[in-house]
Amino acid sequence: MAPTVPPDPTGSAHEVVCLGRSGVDIYPLQGGVGLDLVRTFGKFLGGSPTNVAVAAARLGRRTALVTRVGEDPFGDFVRAQLIGFGVDDSYVRTAPGAQTPVTFCELFPPDQFPLYFYRPGDPPDLTITADEIPADLARGAGVLWATLSGLSAEPSRTAHLAAWAARGRRRHTVLDLDYRADFWPGHAPETRAGEQARAGLEHASIAVGNLAECRVAVGEDDPARAARALLDHGVEVAVVKCGPAGVLAATCEEVVSVPALDVRVVNGLGAGDGFGGALCHGLLSGWSLPDMLRFAGAAGALVATRLECAAAMPTAAQVEALLAAAASHP
Repeated sequence: MAPTVPPDPTGSAHEVVCLGRSGVDIYPLQGGVGLDLVRTFGKFLGGSPTNVAVAAARLGRRTALVTRVGEDPFGDFVRAQLIGFGVDDSYVRTAPGAQTPVTFCELFPPDQFPLYFYRPGDPPDLTITADEIPADLARGAGVLWATLSGLSAEPSRTAHLAAWAARGRRRHTVLDLDYRADFWPGHAPETRAGEQARAGLEHASIAVGNLAECRVAVGEDDPARAARALLDHGVEVAVVKCGPAGVLAATCEEVVSVPALDVRVVNGLGAGDGFGGALCHGLLSGWSLPDMLRFAGAAGALVATRLECAAAMPTAAQVEALLAAAASHP
């Protein structure tokens, strides 16, 4: 395994294209206390698919994000941050009169990080329309990364379906089973999210989710059974993130489990997105499933040791250094 960036076999200008949520994370600079007691905060770029795009860019990949932001200074902040991280913002549109979403969190490491979403009215990312995801962009990307959250409302749902139709379930079409109950207001949010997850899986070649998300999507939260259920929906690779227990991934030919690295957790919220960006890198590099999972797991572990999400995404050299250190101290 070598963290190099080979030529893009698709000839596309973008190796990784991410669809959906973007906004601003407001994180406390004091951990271990509730928001009512926090005195100072930091402002960071956020949103799961946005973080994945940044993570892939930090690993040298040509990435683009398709989303909408509000007509406000936070929208300007999002654009500036994307450009600073090397992510193409050409497909970021402004939703007139809308407010860019803001997310607060509380920090109770190692495993409690409550989130509070402020997404008034129609959140900009859920107003993406089909014509904002050009067919050649969806079709030509080396990896197309979408989330379950993007299926939670119209017109975003139809836009995702159109992008998948243009792509035709080609390799490296990823559905991140990112489930946020707050994005599914009304009766039986898990039931409705599960229905959309299963519909989305019919277009994906790779599914990624944690145990709780797999339960929502396919009714299983045992890692092996969840992976099998995802494969039964036709994906080529099922990736089940198991928290402190590591990660399990399966294809029709193999099942691989990789333990988590032991690190001092500061904020676990961006670890899954760091994992996702590194997974994109491994897919495009043609790595074996074990090598890809080890690299992605180490990338996620590094993000967990830092406060920010997008700004915390590591370089390939940093990931390799952590893997080397772990190998020397088993």
